[in-house]
Amino acid sequence: MTVRELGEYVYNEAGKVIAGQEEVLEQVLVCFLSRGHVLLEGVPGIAKTLTVRTMAVILGCDFKRVQFTPDLMPSDITGTNVFDAKTAAFYLKKGPVFTNMLLADEINRTPPKTQAALLQCMEERCVSIDGVDYPLDEIFFVAATQNPIEYEGTYPLPEAQLDRFLMKVIVSYPDEQSEIEVLKRASLGFDPHDLTEAGIKPIPDMGAIYDAWTEIRNVQISDDVMKYLVSITRQTRGAYQVSLGASPRASVALLKCSKTLAALRGRDYVTPDDIKSLAAPVLRHRLILTPESAIEGVSPDDVVARIVNSIQVPR
Repeated sequence: MTVRELGEYVYNEAGKVIAGQEEVLEQVLVCFLSRGHVLLEGVPGIAKTLTVRTMAVILGCDFKRVQFTPDLMPSDITGTNVFDAKTAAFYLKKGPVFTNMLLADEINRTPPKTQAALLQCMEERCVSIDGVDYPLDEIFFVAATQNPIEYEGTYPLPEAQLDRFLMKVIVSYPDEQSEIEVLKRASLGFDPHDLTEAGIKPIPDMGAIYDAWTEIRNVQISDDVMKYLVSITRQTRGAYQVSLGASPRASVALLKCSKTLAALRGRDYVTPDDIKSLAAPVLRHRLILTPESAIEGVSPDDVVARIVNSIQVPR
């Protein structure tokens, strides 16, 4: 199964459950196949959780969800050693990070100490508990959600935590036709908590994921297109509306995602359009705007769009 075939399979199966949100599905899949992690931002009730659960079922991945709250402790995520009175020995009670797909729901509702518990997991794919490192599964994907309209009782993610996310995907309201389709399915008794009833079929073999990684690694990018990519990230550092621009890690992230998107679109080479499609979701959470720009209502997406439009596209 090629990457393009895998993508089409995921989109078709997800369409049985999710109406609309095709761009969100594509971006989440790009992030997963790029071996990164995704931050989903949107108001409640627009299928953020359902999207991740559905993708886990289709890809045959183990799935766990953690509701982040102000009293959540780091050990509630990573796990802890528990004393067994019968054997007079400690044993590891694994936390929810020991899975393939972890949904960190409303991640900005827990204090920074607990948010930081995910740092090592996301970056190194291992967990340190009482001085011992425990490796996580090779397929490990964190999808975190946050609500953009509630600020009371929340803890904004620090820059170091934000930078661990390969992409920040904005989930908006569905269009009118898609919302009508949601109502039709609800009228027929569709239960979003029972995905088996929806007839979703997992991929025949999880080996397709490993094959996809190999195919993506072999996607080529020309020197001119790579220079185009670097020009975008470098210009964010000198933009007058930005106090902190994108780092070289952001350039690497944009390269990885562009190669994955090219493979999903059936190509073995990256085009400028691949880079333009993903510039905003890869860079928006890595830019810190000046206070004046924030007051004027300028968004990171506005800055990225202006930069992309100002750079000559290579032929």
